[in-house]
Amino acid sequence: MRRRRLRILLLGIAVSGLGVAVFFAVSRERTAAVETYSKAPGLPRIQPDYAEITIPPNIAPLNFVVREPGRRYYVKIRSIQGRGIEIAGGKPEIRIPMKPWKELLRANRGNPLFIDVCVQDEGGEWRRYETIANRIAEEDVDPYLVYRLMKPIYSWWRKTGVYQRNLGNFDESLVLHGRSFANGCVNCHSFPNNNPDKMFLGTRSAVYGSAALLWDGGKVSKIATTFGHTAWRPDGRLAVFTGYRVRQFFHTKRAEIRDVVELDSKMSYYDLEKRRVSDAPPLSDKDQLETHPNWSPDGRYLYFSSAPVLWTDRESVPPERYDELKYDLKRVSHDPETGRWGEVETVLSAEETGLSILLPRISPDGRFLLFCMCDYSCFTLNQPSSDLYLMDLATRKYRKLENASSNQAEAWHCWSSNGRWIVFSSKRTSVLFTKLYFAHIDENGNDSKAFVLPQKNPLFYDSYLNLYNVPELITGRLKASPRALLRAVRSPEKIQVDSVTGATPKAPAPAPNLRRD
Repeated sequence: MRRRRLRILLLGIAVSGLGVAVFFAVSRERTAAVETYSKAPGLPRIQPDYAEITIPPNIAPLNFVVREPGRRYYVKIRSIQGRGIEIAGGKPEIRIPMKPWKELLRANRGNPLFIDVCVQDEGGEWRRYETIANRIAEEDVDPYLVYRLMKPIYSWWRKTGVYQRNLGNFDESLVLHGRSFANGCVNCHSFPNNNPDKMFLGTRSAVYGSAALLWDGGKVSKIATTFGHTAWRPDGRLAVFTGYRVRQFFHTKRAEIRDVVELDSKMSYYDLEKRRVSDAPPLSDKDQLETHPNWSPDGRYLYFSSAPVLWTDRESVPPERYDELKYDLKRVSHDPETGRWGEVETVLSAEETGLSILLPRISPDGRFLLFCMCDYSCFTLNQPSSDLYLMDLATRKYRKLENASSNQAEAWHCWSSNGRWIVFSSKRTSVLFTKLYFAHIDENGNDSKAFVLPQKNPLFYDSYLNLYNVPELITGRLKASPRALLRAVRSPEKIQVDSVTGATPKAPAPAPNLRRD
């Protein structure tokens, strides 16, 4: 029996060795065939557009399709150190093998990454295009990304789910889907400092009610209130969130006919130790619409967007002068030891920029503030004019991120924990579907050309009918199981919070069918 197993083992090794020999022989044959070629003008057209970009050294393979006509294709991916990767065949889909890709990137941090593309025409002649020159950054991107997937049509808001993706490969796993609790809504996930050990996740359900799920210390709790846009204080002991009454409507003023407005809005905060929801006068001015909170890394300033209420009728949709509504960028000081709030100050005004200033996110080192600006309103993904801007907080000078932005809407951005990468939603390839894009930010605040989240199938985005929303980078895998989250949603047990109202009345609760684009 042992001899038989040994013979089978040796035979397997021999066959395996033969397979390797045949592979490399074919590879050399194809390479030799491409040694005779004519030069084609310009760079090859590839989809997705993975040309002239900066990529993390721990990103999954950037599989792509060669959009040049031909009957055979040859691609070589190479750098300074190590062996290149050769791919050849009769199909334009280029799927890069995982192991050699990781080895090549790992050996070439800070080096260029070259892509050579050759195409054979129907007559048998090879054309070699100019070499695509990308760059491998020194810094990793956080290994996991959490996002919401939803349908692009507003009436399909129930079919939403939150997922996490391993950025080093193509593994995507479910966090929680609304179909598991009577077609409810899942939204507004947030983490403190990219930390997957703590999370707030909003849920709405006609059957189980609306609540905020808290993942903390390996267990899930259900809080008997709803959280809108949420920002954790860096110490993880307090979270500020938006309460709003939002409505979607339609018009024909532009190509994007959908619009969204907050009829009423304010911010409150939740103390995790005291289990108390409180209001603070600086965050809940009845004449202002406060939203999009974000903390400075030291926890001593809360940045947010705020706009004056321009209408007297808070029920009319759309309200009067809705297209004149522009938000200022403001901040308020906060003492983490005493819990005292200071006075609100304007960091950048809409009067100065002529645009609405939204979604402030501060880099982990506290140096840069990333934000969006658009013509009006606070729902940036319904504003084709929305672009990314970066402010140096030391000088308060800002500029548009020209390389990362596009002629369509950009929004919902997030920093990596090392402050060298941003991820954001963009409609640059479709006015209907948002995809997630990454860009490198160097130590001086310079941005690289953005690239789309890679997929195993390079044709994935051509037929995918969900849109990506609210990306959040985290430093490790989120270990909250869908079963534990679902159990909390369905459970009648809740943390009944004490609500201490500040100087202004509480804003009306969000409608049950609220969704975010």
